[in-house]
Amino acid sequence: MVDSQSTVGLLLSGGLDSSILLVHLLQQGHEVQPFYVRSHLAWERVELEQLQVFLHAVATPALRRLVVLDLPIDDVYGDHWSTTGRGAPGLASPDSAVYLPGRNVLLAVKAALWCQLHGIDELALATLAGNPFADATAEFFGRLEEVLGMAVERPIRIVRPFAAMDKLAVMLLGRQMPVGLTFSCIAPVGKLHCGRCNKCAERHRAFALVGDEDPTPYAQPGWPAPTANSTADKP
Repeated sequence: MVDSQSTVGLLLSGGLDSSILLVHLLQQGHEVQPFYVRSHLAWERVELEQLQVFLHAVATPALRRLVVLDLPIDDVYGDHWSTTGRGAPGLASPDSAVYLPGRNVLLAVKAALWCQLHGIDELALATLAGNPFADATAEFFGRLEEVLGMAVERPIRIVRPFAAMDKLAVMLLGRQMPVGLTFSCIAPVGKLHCGRCNKCAERHRAFALVGDEDPTPYAQPGWPAPTANSTADKP
């Protein structure tokens, strides 16, 4: 739970879940400081451009200017599909195929440190119920809070307002928001969603869950997509 009327930091990818959380926090009366962490991954240029479009569409006086933090990971991941853009997991791939090792700890640590040094006591993430990865659990984030509290005198709370919600509940919450402006693809074609990757399939299913037509212009739609449910947000 986020403290009422507080300023809260938010890790923002530009995907459905974190974008819906952004608008939800604004609607709840919070001032929001959004962060985008740039790690030299294949989809980031298009994703960041589209995120700026979304932020413009939902701008209010309570929405602070986006802070872009650089945290290169290509020197660690090497010749991986996430950095090269080649061989991205396809429509039928499981959630585990898009797991990026250490991703949550890297993202959270840099944004949380920024918050601690700039007087913000809470950092929000849009992890959902049922997220299958160990670095998206309450235990993980609780321990991370402890470590960050030891590293910097100012404490930080890592909050996950959607932790008890599934994809359907989040999509229903975002139904009146401009979610068509979000971006979810890990293998974009030009400025378009590819329509063939794991995250495009997840995006298409998300709109289907609430019975809405998917407004996304795909470069090469691959539907019908697999029917297996997916709850992991775009990394």
